[in-house]
Amino acid sequence: MEVKLGLVQMRMAEDRQKNLSKASRLVGAAARGGAQVVCLPELFDVPYFPQEEGSSVAPERLPNDATLTLSEAARENEVVLVGGSLYERSGRKAYNTSTVYDERGRTLGSYRKVHIPQDPGFYEQDYFSPGDGYRVFETTYGRIGVLICFDQWYPEAARANRLLGAEMVFYPTAIGTVKGVGQVEGDWRQAWEAVQRGHAIANGLVVAAVNRVGIEKETTFWGGSFVYDQFGTLLARADSRERVLFATCDTELGRDVERGWGFLRNRRPSTYRGLVGSP
Repeated sequence: MEVKLGLVQMRMAEDRQKNLSKASRLVGAAARGGAQVVCLPELFDVPYFPQEEGSSVAPERLPNDATLTLSEAARENEVVLVGGSLYERSGRKAYNTSTVYDERGRTLGSYRKVHIPQDPGFYEQDYFSPGDGYRVFETTYGRIGVLICFDQWYPEAARANRLLGAEMVFYPTAIGTVKGVGQVEGDWRQAWEAVQRGHAIANGLVVAAVNRVGIEKETTFWGGSFVYDQFGTLLARADSRERVLFATCDTELGRDVERGWGFLRNRRPSTYRGLVGSP
């Protein structure tokens, strides 16, 4: 089955309501461009507050006005919508949470970010508790997995989604360069894209990463949203401008890759016990 994706690469304002309105408008633009599944960036309703160790931004209980906006955007545009992520409060904890909607605006469920970074410019452990597992959502257009930003660096997360039946994995993201922090290891953007291309190939998954753009205080978000197919062919890549990126993928290709290469059927789980230990 051919599925058209729309990745909303956004610039965020200080005004939260402006961000919600813009997100809704761009979901509409994606739908008018033929997208059937649309995805927003990480923490799309606010500036990226975790670049500071102390912020006045407070988590909110879900559902809230943001989830209502997302639900209405999905329903009005008749698209499956991966709602980027939101700063959620639940009990005494806070999470970085993505909510997913079907084309009638019904909530299919949510995913809480599992891997939480703590680095200069990305002080997320000051704000978020880790989620406790992975979820795959059954939609009209196939089984969709959602992972969030730092989850991108972990092959285990992508593999877990594939074993749960995902055919496509979306990564709402907020990544860029931080003033005063050198890329001493090498080019961050190249590594960011390369590791996810590997996830696509190793798991026979469509991988779609959706980044934000613009300069927010000390951080320059580089955009560069992209889609790779199930054997690592680049289907689309954005530049650093605010836009909707479109890509059409064939969900059958993942089955063809598995039939031909057998990456899953030739697994040897009994040899992987060391993966769950401490380094």
